[in-house]
This record gives sequence, C-alpha cells and structure tokens, in this order.
Amino acid sequence: MFLKFIKDFSLKKIIRKNLASYKPVANQDVISTIGILIDETYFSDKDALINDLIANGFRAENIQTLSFKDRIKKKEVMDCCHFTRKDIAPDGSFAKEDVAAFINSPFDMLISYYDVEKAPLVWATLQSKAKFKAGFATVGKRLNHFTINTVAEKHEEFISELIKYLGILNKI
Repeated sequence: MFLKFIKDFSLKKIIRKNLASYKPVANQDVISTIGILIDETYFSDKDALINDLIANGFRAENIQTLSFKDRIKKKEVMDCCHFTRKDIAPDGSFAKEDVAAFINSPFDMLISYYDVEKAPLVWATLQSKAKFKAGFATVGKRLNHFTINTVAEKHEEFISELIKYLGILNKI
C-alpha cells in the first residue's frame, strides 16, 4: 500500500511537470485508426464499446485497445495489451513492450475511456502519440482535445455523442 502511494506520488509529479508544457495540436485529418485506453477496474464491457464503434462505420482491424487494472488476481487471465502500476518504471517509462508500442502508435484518435482520474491512465494518455484525443469531462481538461460529460457505464451515450460531434468537426 505504501509503495503504491509513493509510485503514484512520483508519477503525479512527472505528470504535472509534463502537463505544464503540453499543448494539444489541432489536426484536420479524417479518423480511421482508433486506440482505446480503458480502465477495466470499473468498466469491463470492452467488447460492447468496440461493437458500437464498428456499428458506426469504423473497421475492427483499425481499433486497438489497452486495458489498465489496479490488481490482477492470480487466476485471472487478461487478454493482450494490459498494464498495471507495476508495469510503470519510477522514471515513467513503460516496461511492457506491447504497452510501449500502443503508446507510441500514431492513432488518428485515442479514446481515453475512464472517468476516474488515476495517475497511470493520465500518464498513458499524456504520452500517447495520437493526433486527436477524446475522453470524459471529469478527467483533466487540458489532457484531451474533446471531452464528453457522461459516465463510463453509459457507453452507448458516449459513442453516440462522440460520433455526432466528430461528424460536425468533419473528422469522419
């Protein structure tokens, strides 16, 4: 418990330092590739979220996910691309290769699908090389280009609002 506190404290210090000089750049490109960063501690219906995106015209092979969990139980089996606090080094680098590859992928859009601000999730969003970032309004205002004011349990509402405004912004 104490180590978790120390790790979060140092990660928040790194985030504050990097967020001070962070400026999201506007991009006019059409969205074709999507990365989704999910907090599976609170939201476990990842497949329904992906199916909603596919139903709105995005291709399944252009959607990648990265999941975060506070703790992984001993007998729990996780699919590809997940991380915990243990996978983040004290300097903020990601120890797992698949997580680092996800973070360094130049997605057209990153969906930060978490409504509770946690240091590892904020750090992954901040480090992402995505051209356009969308997320929840309850998480840091400067982190995402576009925010939606809803809760994570209402994924249909989130996706419908996102699609509506992406259409207005000529991104789809």
